[in-house]
Amino acid sequence: MNLRTIEHELKKRLDHPYQWRRKQNNDFDSQTRYIYRLQNFEELLKTIEVQHPNDPQKDYFNYTLNRWYNFWSAKAIEKIFCQAINVEAEKNPYHKQKDFSIDNLSFDHKTSVFPKAYPTPFGHTQQNPKDLLKWLYQHQSQQGRKHLENRLFIILYNESNQEHWKLKSEIQWLKILIENYLKNFDKNKLQTFHFLPNKVTYADAIFAVKKSSIKKAMPQNET
Repeated sequence: MNLRTIEHELKKRLDHPYQWRRKQNNDFDSQTRYIYRLQNFEELLKTIEVQHPNDPQKDYFNYTLNRWYNFWSAKAIEKIFCQAINVEAEKNPYHKQKDFSIDNLSFDHKTSVFPKAYPTPFGHTQQNPKDLLKWLYQHQSQQGRKHLENRLFIILYNESNQEHWKLKSEIQWLKILIENYLKNFDKNKLQTFHFLPNKVTYADAIFAVKKSSIKKAMPQNET
């Protein structure tokens, strides 16, 4: 996978609104499995048209675009991690609880926008991430990937327009953030949880914050 190519393809999806219209479910998942083999966005659109010709409400269209976008963004991010010298990719690509190991500590990676339902403001959360991490374990990935193993979350937040989901396409920008995190990785700085008896779960959050580009106007000199 070429990271610049996949970023180019992901950004083509930004012209379409991001809406699910329904919760993820096994039926729609099974009917949209072709997303795993299609990196090219135009090919994806053609395949959706062929596979789901009777889709007046665009249920399959929206569902498929979102699954494709999230999947290929996640694969690109996993590749960024696995290019680092202190990271080893999980040998089993179908493992549901491990994507890679950092300094021999295994992690499942999850990229997520800052959740609207989370009751604490973002600024406070960024300085005190442990409660957010616990909340994410409790509320995310309720289907096949639900587990209490080690997790590394990338939390996306766009100060300018709140369209946090678009940051999943900023692969080169995320690459810099991830590489900086890995250079300073320290197991002793991870958050720890005891979800299960006699077991420690390690977790951490990389906050990917796109700063507002709006600058305050300088006051005009009075005449």
